[in-house]
Amino acid sequence: MTLVIDDVCKRYGAVVALDHVGFQVEPGQVFGFLGANGAGKTTTMRIVLDILRPDSGSVTWRGRPNIELDRSTFGYLPEERGLYPRMRVLEQLVFFAGLYGIPEAAARPMAQGWLERFRVTHLADRRADELSKGNQQKIQFIAAILHDPEVVLMDEPFTGLDPINVALLRDALLELAGRGRTLIISTHQMELVEALAETIAIIDHGRLVTSGATRDVRRRVGRSVVRLAVAGDRELAWAPALPGVERVVGGRDVTELGLAAGVDPQSILHAVLARGASVTCFEVADPSLEEIFIELVGQPAEPARFDPARPGQEQPFVSPAA
Repeated sequence: MTLVIDDVCKRYGAVVALDHVGFQVEPGQVFGFLGANGAGKTTTMRIVLDILRPDSGSVTWRGRPNIELDRSTFGYLPEERGLYPRMRVLEQLVFFAGLYGIPEAAARPMAQGWLERFRVTHLADRRADELSKGNQQKIQFIAAILHDPEVVLMDEPFTGLDPINVALLRDALLELAGRGRTLIISTHQMELVEALAETIAIIDHGRLVTSGATRDVRRRVGRSVVRLAVAGDRELAWAPALPGVERVVGGRDVTELGLAAGVDPQSILHAVLARGASVTCFEVADPSLEEIFIELVGQPAEPARFDPARPGQEQPFVSPAA
């Protein structure tokens, strides 16, 4: 019943794109697949979709090899646009559904229902190249899930969306997961992964560096964070000198202290009280996914950019429709 990526390797000449990558995703889960640009995320997705074949290793869904599965098993939202630019929105949604065997009589009301859900019914007769980037993203998402696939793979699905539309898409994703659909999301928007993903994997230079339940990864990999406020002292200029404090981030109401590995947060509280400070807030929290990502990968997540002059990168997938 599980999507299993088992010991997958992929080379492009001398470049190792994937080096024995393996993880599992359960049905109905939202899975966050994280990594820096060129880490191997898109290559992994294309192998799951059987767009690419691995040099070794395998992918199975519900115990069957992915190369034996019907194409309708999967839905794919690539980062790059894959819409027919001069085709009307509703017309091409019906067309894409037809590629998966859904007759027009069934596809048309389904597409109209999704357009209504995303508040874009007025765009049904507009050409794709007349739409904003955000509206194109919504149409492309609908095209990816209109045939009701069991597994949906999405590469930066929130690109171009304003906060209202991010919320609409987030609710749609949670509904799909609630219906037992398996969702794999690759994004650099860590706060959305924290809000959505039950499990995650982080890949770096083609190697899996950690995976598991999001909460467990945060506790296992990251270092404790203390949020501290002291009456009459908003700056806490002395905080960097506290034993075990590696990072200090000031805020309007509280100051965040990043602790070294193995440091007991209670020792920080005792040190602050020993200074005679009046503590008004002391909170111990798990590190954010952004902090874990930087610790494991060594750099913050950035919007994806592709430079054809640099070898070994994940090249954008462009649908023939484009």
